[in-house]
Amino acid sequence: MRVLDLIAAKRDGATLTAEAITALVQGFTNDTIPDYQMAAFLMAVFIRGMTAEETAALTMAMAASGKILDLSGIDGIKVDKHSTGGVADTTTLVVAPLVAAAGVPVAKMSGRGLGFTGGTIDKLEAIPGFRTQLSEAEFIGNLRRHQIAVTRQTSDIAPSDGKIYALRDATATVESIPLIASSIMSKKIAVGADKILLDVKVGKGAFMKTLDDAIELAKTMVAIGRQVGRETVAVLTAMDQPLGQAVGNSLEVAEAIDILAGRKRGRLYEVCLTLATHMLLLAQAADSAVAAREKLERLLASGAALAKFQEFIAAQGGDPAVAFRPDLLPAAQLKLAVASQRRGYVQRIDPACIGNAAMLLGAGREKKGDVIDFTVGLTMQVEVGDFVEQGQPLAIIHANDPRKAEQAQQNVLAAISLGDDTVPPLPLLLGIVDEQGYCKIS
Repeated sequence: MRVLDLIAAKRDGATLTAEAITALVQGFTNDTIPDYQMAAFLMAVFIRGMTAEETAALTMAMAASGKILDLSGIDGIKVDKHSTGGVADTTTLVVAPLVAAAGVPVAKMSGRGLGFTGGTIDKLEAIPGFRTQLSEAEFIGNLRRHQIAVTRQTSDIAPSDGKIYALRDATATVESIPLIASSIMSKKIAVGADKILLDVKVGKGAFMKTLDDAIELAKTMVAIGRQVGRETVAVLTAMDQPLGQAVGNSLEVAEAIDILAGRKRGRLYEVCLTLATHMLLLAQAADSAVAAREKLERLLASGAALAKFQEFIAAQGGDPAVAFRPDLLPAAQLKLAVASQRRGYVQRIDPACIGNAAMLLGAGREKKGDVIDFTVGLTMQVEVGDFVEQGQPLAIIHANDPRKAEQAQQNVLAAISLGDDTVPPLPLLLGIVDEQGYCKIS
């Protein structure tokens, strides 16, 4: 089938063969198919959608466009974890060492942040000396010796995904569930893990704004996993306010250390324990969710999880002292408390507005290639439902530029609404999607 015929077929709602989709991806990857034809195909998919079989074929074609790591030489069931991103979403920094401390190999490829959602790679690079670019041999070696390896995406892993995503970004075709699902899952499959745990964020500070859309995305990715032989489970979690207290790279590393050290609980802690529980179940490292949770809590209480984090830092070239001395992380020069202008109950915290405040300070990127400042960000002092007095701090701004700090202060004040009425806590854990479908968490 000619490329033109393939585009026309999808435009008219036809179902494409796996061979046709593979040829299209291969041609685009090796530059024999031009951008404008791939752009036309992406728009046809955006409008017409894809069947489960087509989406799986696109995923595997993208994964096969580069190396697919072979982790079969490593003992145990290897598990990967992916979050669709949000504000103060520091789960990987807690979950990966925690699960590794339980003896489950965690093989993960992570990305940088773009916009107001933070990237795991940026957070890890806030640790002095930490290396996020590992060779294939280093990645496999670390996984074998330490049960944990985290690397950034390279041109060798699913290169077609990078090219296609850049084109989607430029052609208004980002918000397509088959294209989102294939992008995420192609990278997960290429890394070579046996099982995949997904954290699909839902709400104002997430890519999926509604629960229905999040369920559809989760079901699509779980179906892809099933079709390619990788058991996949998705946990749906709320992103209608910042998940953790810290927003910003160095600050989020410090918060992760506090959780691993057993010094902190709260919303971030609960999501991390839930995700880690499902990873242990996928790896058959616990007989039940209750047993998995108890095992994880023991690892936190004993210090084993923090020790594994220290081991992980050292294995990737970072300063291991950071695990017990978070004050060694780079810090901003200025701190500014944002005071409440009235008394009342916190009715709303707009996570996107908070994330944009951190980005304005320099913690995030407006476009790829922007240099970020690891030291800046915010530490939230309230969450929805809290009662505050006038003058009480709503957030602490960490900045290196007084002018940007003042602008961020206005963002914070605009993000937080106060009222006289009490507000119940917002839901946090919304549901699970596995091969049996969607199940609401009560």
